Amino acid sequence: MKARMSTTLDSELLRTFVVVANSGNVTRAAEQLGRTQSAISIQIKKLEETLGESIFQRGSRGVTLTTHGKKLMVNATKIIGLLDDTVATLRCTPLHGPVRIGIPEEYGDTILPRALAAFSNRHPEVEVTVKCGYSVEQLAAIGLDELDIAVVFEPGHPAKGEILYV
Repeated sequence: MKARMSTTLDSELLRTFVVVANSGNVTRAAEQLGRTQSAISIQIKKLEETLGESIFQRGSRGVTLTTHGKKLMVNATKIIGLLDDTVATLRCTPLHGPVRIGIPEEYGDTILPRALAAFSNRHPEVEVTVKCGYSVEQLAAIGLDELDIAVVFEPGHPAKGEILYV
């Protein structure tokens, strides 16, 4: 199935490809995408023609990725993620102003730098102040209105306030 590779890839074809690959079945993918099986098959055929390679091995129980399909899957998920992040970034209301965060000390050197860098890239107009310390200190600071949000660990004690993740 060698052909000349097109210079552009359609992101909708990549989205369809990822759904088919994850479901392992064109019919299930069609149901998930709200399209007909034939429409999905046509999109996959168009993608294969664009790439000049087979990306699925068809069988009686569904489809599996070929070697080229596995390579495409890695990049397709990255591309779709970037496209979705771009839309989310452009659609969100820009945040601005100060925010005060409390976090356990053990995260200060590991998770915090990456999280702050990602947050800063998305919200450059926000001034973030971080206080590292023990949960009891963070809870006291919340109570004194010195922090806006805190990550705390209180095993066996229900936290006051809004729990975002347990």
